[in-house]
Amino acid sequence: MLEFLEKLRAEHTEDDAVIAINEIETEINQKRYGLVWEEHEEHVDAALQQGVPVFTEVPERALDAGGAQPCHFLLEGDNLHSLRLLEKTHRGRVDVIYIDPPYNRGKGDFIYDDNYVVPEDGFPHSKWLSFMEKRLESAKRLLSPRGLLFISIDDNELAQLKLLCDELLGEDRFINLFIWKRNSSGKTEKDKFTVNTEYVLLYAGGSACELRPAYKPLAGSSEKLYSRDDHDGRGRYQTVSLQKPRDPGPETTFDYVDNRGKVWKCPPKGWRMRYEKIKALENDNRLVLTGRSLRVKDYWNERDSTGKRIDTLWDDLPENSKASKDLEQLLGRAGAFENPKPVELVKRCLSIGPPDAVVLDFFAGSGTTGQAVLELNREDGGSRRFLLCTNDENGICRQVTYPRLKTVITGRRPDGSVYSDGLPANLRYYRTDFIPRFSDDPDYSVQEGLLLHLAEMVQLELGTGLQNVLLLRSDEEADRLLADASALDGCRAVFVSAAVLLTGAQERRLAERELPVYLVPDHYFAKELLEVGER
Repeated sequence: MLEFLEKLRAEHTEDDAVIAINEIETEINQKRYGLVWEEHEEHVDAALQQGVPVFTEVPERALDAGGAQPCHFLLEGDNLHSLRLLEKTHRGRVDVIYIDPPYNRGKGDFIYDDNYVVPEDGFPHSKWLSFMEKRLESAKRLLSPRGLLFISIDDNELAQLKLLCDELLGEDRFINLFIWKRNSSGKTEKDKFTVNTEYVLLYAGGSACELRPAYKPLAGSSEKLYSRDDHDGRGRYQTVSLQKPRDPGPETTFDYVDNRGKVWKCPPKGWRMRYEKIKALENDNRLVLTGRSLRVKDYWNERDSTGKRIDTLWDDLPENSKASKDLEQLLGRAGAFENPKPVELVKRCLSIGPPDAVVLDFFAGSGTTGQAVLELNREDGGSRRFLLCTNDENGICRQVTYPRLKTVITGRRPDGSVYSDGLPANLRYYRTDFIPRFSDDPDYSVQEGLLLHLAEMVQLELGTGLQNVLLLRSDEEADRLLADASALDGCRAVFVSAAVLLTGAQERRLAERELPVYLVPDHYFAKELLEVGER
């Protein structure tokens, strides 16, 4: 390329051309830090160019708990297809993303364009990075300002994934790398040490994110420290030093005089609290006034949690072997899915995010994230809602993911046996599909095809069924529904097809209610309709 630029210089001596050539040369020669890989196109990329993606509901797989509970969604199809549609309904609205992508171990775990990527492949890392980049770019657009992104990974692609996330999301958005002990007796490998850990990367979606405290069980030896009891109704306690470990200041540097007149000399670094606070503790009988230094009583039943706040080593969670047994018990059969993640691992990630989070998993696999959302909501009173995307490779979505969610929600296994009391919830099942952008038929209309799939998009955006939504897809439907004076009672929004011509009276009726009115399909597919000349 540099040699070619020299030829261009000889042929083009005008100022603008010379400046441009010099800029190109500088760009080629400058040093860079980051990832460089071969770009690859997937089949789904070509499909997105030839067709407009849509969702089609499978009504027989819907689960209804009744009432006004929000809906959870299971989306069957290529996750890039689903992500493109979610960008139309959930851009900037997803609060927690947890994904467990293929690890690209070269052992049949990563399929790229219907072919397994094996060690002999000339571009194993490049294909994986191309695959992940497209999906993480969508994830970035979907994350809310308070959003959190968790990614499970192992040694094989950890370094590449970290650099990719730093580049796409921003290095300043990196929060932590957690180490999860996935097994206790890993397989012995020749010329290597046993590997028994995996990782979870955590990134922030924006500056408004907050990390909620999460806890792991306290060691038995630590709990035994709470061995004292004054039998005053406050229960067991241990004593904690009041000496400050560092950074003395004038407000905490003083000699303390207790109520008996005994003087406690100021420690070298001062006290951990002001004089007035220590005096209040003494008056409440929370000081230990014996021994050589002042100590305060720390009561077991006044702890925020019976556990210890987590750090970056997660060695207290169930291992992979337990996750497989749990899935086997849930479905009533063995071997349904290889290496599912433990529900407790995903619950820990979710517990760090907001309790009212919209949760997305676009590598949903066996559906662990859906079960984690439902269980955690029951445990802490949260109102999380899940969006799960998975393909149906080897029948995974229909034979594993959906049956698992149905069992958790209803408490009945696929064979009819009892699993639990159930966790009632509303679930909608969508399949991905395409509407061709072009046709030889002169009367063909992309817009007419999209009108058949608007209900799915409306339900998805609102996170609920259509019971509180008015959807007007034709003039006849508008005339029939708006003729009823009570049709708008309890209505949250009105979606009007671009093919509908409202009368003046109908427009006034909508305006009087001050309801949000959305023009569809333009609301979701304006860009696509413009590209095919139908807008």
